[in-house]
Amino acid sequence: MSERLVPCQETLTKKSPFGQETLIKTLLQQKQPNILTGIRVRKSIYLLFILVLLIASGLVVTETAWSSAEMIENSWVAKNPIPVPEGVKKAATVNGKIYVMVDSVNYEYDPATDNWTVKAAMPTPRGHFGIAVYKNKIFTFGGWEASETEVYDPATNTWETKTPLPSLVKNPHANVIDNEIYVMSMNGSYCYNIANDSWSIKSNAPHGGPQTVLDAKIYAFYGDHTDIYDPKSDSWIEGTSMPITLYQQSVCGTTGVMSPKRIYLFGGVRQTFDSGTNITQVYDPKTDTWSLGEPMPTKRSSAAIAVVNDQIYVIGGYDGIYWATGANERYTPFGYGTPDPTYDGTAPEIVLKSPKNVTYYSSSITLEFSTNESVSWMGYKLDNDTIVEVTGNTTVSGLSLGSHTLTIYATDIAGNTGASETISFTVDVPFPTTLVIVSVISVAIIGIGLIVYLKKRKR
Repeated sequence: MSERLVPCQETLTKKSPFGQETLIKTLLQQKQPNILTGIRVRKSIYLLFILVLLIASGLVVTETAWSSAEMIENSWVAKNPIPVPEGVKKAATVNGKIYVMVDSVNYEYDPATDNWTVKAAMPTPRGHFGIAVYKNKIFTFGGWEASETEVYDPATNTWETKTPLPSLVKNPHANVIDNEIYVMSMNGSYCYNIANDSWSIKSNAPHGGPQTVLDAKIYAFYGDHTDIYDPKSDSWIEGTSMPITLYQQSVCGTTGVMSPKRIYLFGGVRQTFDSGTNITQVYDPKTDTWSLGEPMPTKRSSAAIAVVNDQIYVIGGYDGIYWATGANERYTPFGYGTPDPTYDGTAPEIVLKSPKNVTYYSSSITLEFSTNESVSWMGYKLDNDTIVEVTGNTTVSGLSLGSHTLTIYATDIAGNTGASETISFTVDVPFPTTLVIVSVISVAIIGIGLIVYLKKRKR
């Protein structure tokens, strides 16, 4: 809600010919009670007062209409263009801010202030790469002539290099499912295991095209094809064809938090190198049906796209002749303000079975727990250390002597994170049973030997 109020305040200040502060002072300085009670005042002051009231009224009407437009479903609002329009950009959202990247450019866009900020560029300049977000870090994969895997951390504005793609995958698309990232194209598809920094081969996309993920399935769109990938079976099926055949659209899905879960396709071209279009197509995965939305204000294809609070930002793009002057336009989806009926806002429940609130005589303990639903990520926190990611029950080793605390965390597929109760336990030195037995035996042997010796001396 605050995101929508900030622009209204800025516009009020800009549109007022007196400035917001001057307008308020003018109203306060007028002798309004004297006017209302019929006391004579100078005609010029009276006219000025009427003029101010008219201006104020106009401002109220204008700004109310502008604010309402922020919340109208299936509508567009123009925002501050990106400073660098060139290149086939990719975008990702972290903590309510959008990061738009291409070649040696990395811009951060803040929807709350409508401002752009330059950030650290990719170590390897490239375009047509795959992009995905996992645990507030942005993963970039491959490119038109690249296979690099590089990860950007917005919190530190730094990059790190990971294991590259096993082969060159042109124009890949990346989607997060559970704790893995699927980097897919029609000329090569792989699954990246984030924890192990390793790759495995997957089935290629049948027709290619832009992709998005919704409810743990990947949707790819090309021409009039709707291809759906199920990671559990590593297989593709085809859904209902798009109503309008297009290529190079911008694709994203709404989460269900602020609007019903849908997949939105914007712009695109009717054939390669054609002029861009402003067509909006909407796909409902539950019913496998299509509808049309309000067209984009700016015709284009291959634009970057990002979702913030279920509002969609379409940035840059190509209109067939030149890059679309960095156009940045925000779309409010159908049913905005009403969560999807299937939206899961409840965190998973975690039962910690081991360790327990006891003393352990070992530096290793078994970590055993269960959850009441499927989860996409799990981890534990020992004492005040950082959270350690796990894939299931495991063993915690290298425990020091003394008291410890342990908590399990888990995130479900809807993004809700829950925590178990915090267990307190102690690690102590094991009782020296073996040493005692050895000592007793030794004493017994010595005693028996001494008795034998004494008997011999008596003889």
